[in-house]
Amino acid sequence: MDAGIVVSIAILIAVITTLKAGVRIVPQGEEWIVERLGRYRATLKPGLNIIVPYLDTVRAKMTTKDIILDVNKQEVITKDNAVIITNAVSFIKITDPKKALYGVEDFELAIQNLIMTTLRSIIGEMKLDEALSNRELIKSRLKEQIIDDVADWGITVKTVEIQDITPSPSMQKAMEQQAAAERERRAMETKAEGEKNAMILVADGKLEAAKREAEAQIKLADASSKAIKNISEGMQGEQLAAMFLLGDRYVESLKKMSESQNSKFIVYPADLQSAIKGLIGGKD
Repeated sequence: MDAGIVVSIAILIAVITTLKAGVRIVPQGEEWIVERLGRYRATLKPGLNIIVPYLDTVRAKMTTKDIILDVNKQEVITKDNAVIITNAVSFIKITDPKKALYGVEDFELAIQNLIMTTLRSIIGEMKLDEALSNRELIKSRLKEQIIDDVADWGITVKTVEIQDITPSPSMQKAMEQQAAAERERRAMETKAEGEKNAMILVADGKLEAAKREAEAQIKLADASSKAIKNISEGMQGEQLAAMFLLGDRYVESLKKMSESQNSKFIVYPADLQSAIKGLIGGKD
């Protein structure tokens, strides 16, 4: 083969290789950082781009799509010394690839650690009940405190979500024991309150019964007084009337005793006949 042809082929290959090295096609959703001899030169946008072969090199390919960052679970101590476990997820977007590449060693790791430390600080200022019931407040404060720091790295924090915020296993056990003790205390209070109310009702019943018994005795005494008065008017003497009522009640009592299943003997007074004669006005 002729030497001239060989040289021509070599030159053609070199030209093709050089042109290929100088042409860069950047896909949509990415931006490439180009350095020239170790220094930043340009940021290539999506589409066809031309660089200087052998002098310019692509240092990094940065995505401009939203990035999802998972923040690992960590134990956090609240203001009232309770231990809770929490983790989060952050959605970020690179707005300045140059700052994201040169402003921090590893922007993803940096943001993850920034979120973790800020989260510990925020929850550390809250009590356990506040931390468990104020996710939205924690979320807004977290985003507010980290947004300026990550902006210096050419990154925008779109949102930060708290995935989990739960007491630690030992704390959960303590809370369950506390809840059980609280339920037992309430049950005892309810039982004591019921017994107290029952005793009050019984006492009220006894008091009402005593009042009614007293009223009955008073009415009975009034009735007896009226009966004695009526009988005395008919028998011409109060003493005779009283003796009549006494005998009548005695006979009634003996009648009730005789009707009882437990009664074995009926006792009559020795002077019953004399008493009866006295009641009817007879003489011995």
